[in-house]
Amino acid sequence: MTELIEKIEGEAKLHFNFDKDKRIDLVEIEFLSSRHIENILKNKAAQDALVINPRVCGICGHAHLIATVQALEDCYKNIEVSPKAQIIRELTLNFELIQNHFKWFYMVISPLLGKKQDVLKAVHPSQLMGKGIATLAGQYPHTSYAIVGGIVNEVLNNDLIKVQNYIDETLEFYRQHIINVDLEGFIACENIDNILKQKGDLPDIMQTMEKRNLTKTGQSYDRFIVFGQNSYFKKGRAVKTRVNHNINSKYIYETQNENSYAKNVKFKKDYYEVGPLSRAMINKTSLIKDSHRRYKDSMYSRILARVCEIPQLLIHSKELLKELDLSQPSYIKPSIDITNISGTGTGCVEAARGSLVHKVQLEKGKIEDYQIITPTQWNLGNGTKEQPGISQKAMNGLSEISTAQSVFKSFDVCSVCTTH
Repeated sequence: MTELIEKIEGEAKLHFNFDKDKRIDLVEIEFLSSRHIENILKNKAAQDALVINPRVCGICGHAHLIATVQALEDCYKNIEVSPKAQIIRELTLNFELIQNHFKWFYMVISPLLGKKQDVLKAVHPSQLMGKGIATLAGQYPHTSYAIVGGIVNEVLNNDLIKVQNYIDETLEFYRQHIINVDLEGFIACENIDNILKQKGDLPDIMQTMEKRNLTKTGQSYDRFIVFGQNSYFKKGRAVKTRVNHNINSKYIYETQNENSYAKNVKFKKDYYEVGPLSRAMINKTSLIKDSHRRYKDSMYSRILARVCEIPQLLIHSKELLKELDLSQPSYIKPSIDITNISGTGTGCVEAARGSLVHKVQLEKGKIEDYQIITPTQWNLGNGTKEQPGISQKAMNGLSEISTAQSVFKSFDVCSVCTTH
């Protein structure tokens, strides 16, 4: 049985196979088209990638920009980027994650669980975060403000006041609508039961999932990985609760899928989940540890981790604003022009859906090879019956296609990024 999955970023087909007991034993995932961005980049000037790559996706194009500039800077033996530029890059990326989390919660998850009237709630906080990015980066989406050596724009004190107000207003929206509690206490909360007692759209969703016996639905391998380390996220991989921070992107392997435009991605020989749940497990977030103890890597834990990441990033962004020194340079000219650079570089960032990896090979400033490995490739790769991919494993054993589709969408599917 084949189902076309819409109301995601792009579209995908799910081909369902059932065992003799009418339970899913494999779902083949098909992404239908590709723009071949990696091929377009070949033989282009290195800095053309800063214009082309943000257009991979209309949702997380900013993550592609930051991953691109990191990959190009990694081709240098020595390059200096000021703390000011680094902080502004991180702030704008935080805001992109936050606006995407709101959209996913209200436009994907809420309707799946019967709360269709909530869709428009995504508009206001997403607009606030878009304004925050535009204030610091000059425009949004598809900005190319980050370049090798820093950023191209100057941020003023009145810009910081605007951004602070956008953060505060978004936090207040979260408190009024998502969960009506003190958010500092919410972040430190260690018990799900304390959340269920509160008022708000998040407790409502959690209670609905409990009533429908969905708390343990959608479990996969219980393996997590994070590559995009910054001042908040930690790099590492975990099998269940055992965390290892010593990982290297050279062990990421892509394989072609003959039935789909999407490639499969493994770390060494295994599939790993990426995204907010993985970040929370690596960061050892208290509330998500409690959810994982009860429900493992289920759809329930996945939703909770993503919605809980919003105030974490907002409050951390307020701390980053305090550290910002506007007297520092926005741009430090590299000692060697990029047209004279030959080498390889890797950029790893955390996009809304998980780890995004860009790898580039330059020859005298020209792109010889470019590789983009997206979060959806990690989570929605096609394996086999013997070794299914992350989302395939999560859908195995289910008897209802509608439930399987909900599990599939809990990974926040982006077919546009996946096939690029």
